[in-house]
Amino acid sequence: MTDILETVLLLALPASGKSEVRRYLAHLDAEECRRDFHMGPTVQLDDFPYVHMMRRVDDELASRGVARAFFAVPDRPFLDPRDWGTLIELINEDYADLVAKKKAHVSSAAQLLCDRIDVASLKVGLPARLVGLPASITAALEEESRRLLEEKEAAYPETLEGRTLVIEFARGGPQGATLPLASPFGYQHSLSLLSPAILSRAVILYVWVTPEESRRKNQARTDPNDPGSILHHGVPLEVMLNDYGCDDMSFIDRDGFVTVGAYKLPVARFDNRVDKTSFLRAERADWQPKDVAAVHAGLSAALTQLHRAR
Repeated sequence: MTDILETVLLLALPASGKSEVRRYLAHLDAEECRRDFHMGPTVQLDDFPYVHMMRRVDDELASRGVARAFFAVPDRPFLDPRDWGTLIELINEDYADLVAKKKAHVSSAAQLLCDRIDVASLKVGLPARLVGLPASITAALEEESRRLLEEKEAAYPETLEGRTLVIEFARGGPQGATLPLASPFGYQHSLSLLSPAILSRAVILYVWVTPEESRRKNQARTDPNDPGSILHHGVPLEVMLNDYGCDDMSFIDRDGFVTVGAYKLPVARFDNRVDKTSFLRAERADWQPKDVAAVHAGLSAALTQLHRAR
């Protein structure tokens, strides 16, 4: 066992403060991060860019009069909720590529992305939906796909030793749903699809907000001119109500642990029900010391709990 947290699963409803927490962690110096948070320099994975690119694929299909592959219309949930698992399989592949420092030398980053999505879909029982896309669609997606690929590969560290991997995703279920949430909704299902290589090293940091606060913050952060942004993207209201109207963390958290197959993952809560994190979207020069102190103290308490529970 190392003296730092190796893998932190950063989980919460949309707009709860996950990405702001990641931004805060990235600004800390190494000594402070290790001393107060039991973390090394962070390496970060997130499934949101894949959701964004799925919507981009659908936009290009619809503009050509072809049926959408993933969403019936732009502001609705997945046509097939098993795509929550598709996203996890993409995260698993990103992790394997990170460990191997795998570089993709391809002429078309968009074609590679479509192939990856199809392979991930097949793993969760869905068909390959992007085979044979017209060249005009992959061409339209090339710039964004290339940027995503380059950012992924540029983030590879020489080694993960001494570093903390932070994996962010949000899961939930329909407003008013009865617990436990039926698969493929909720954290229990998506956690069960993570690779053993991830689960064997993982703890869970849960950013705790109510669904109502999640919706409020989602509306406040939304920049319609920046839909692909980690910090400023908006989730459509229909999706907020039907995919994130509740979540199952309170149900699967048993005395500070979540059981996933053979693994017992320690879980701790960073209480953000009264907003502590939105200021982190601003320029660092505008951060107020009292706000920074509140975030720092809350995160330190939660991460120290996780470090002790490993």
